[in-house]
Amino acid sequence: MSFPSPFYRWRPHPWHGLGIGPNPPSEVHAYIELTPFDLVKYEIDKETGYIRVDRPQRTSSQPPSLYGFIPRTYCGDRVGNLMQAPKGGDGDPLDICVLSERPISRGEIIVGARVVGGLPMLDGGEADDKIIAVLLNDT
Repeated sequence: MSFPSPFYRWRPHPWHGLGIGPNPPSEVHAYIELTPFDLVKYEIDKETGYIRVDRPQRTSSQPPSLYGFIPRTYCGDRVGNLMQAPKGGDGDPLDICVLSERPISRGEIIVGARVVGGLPMLDGGEADDKIIAVLLNDT
């Protein structure tokens, strides 16, 4: 799927065209793909920047928080080498789970997030780490 070049003038690509955040690595922007209310799993289309349907969600795989990625990041070999047994990265931006006291039911938004930790994960033999954060200024 491709779009004419004028499209990219008006809408920056969420992965490459948005800033990483105001004060990385402690405060970052998160592009939200999924909410806890979504019954379908959405993923960013790497070529176009549009959200596309990946698959229906099983109840056991619904995210407990806002879920998306940090713009201008990359889960490559450098991240994979941090695992106990070095693995390659999945080639996607770093995933982020953003916790909030307030229900946010809309995806395809950008939120500010304060990073509080992370989980090293493997998916199909590749590093697929999850950054854990809280919504910026959420009390």
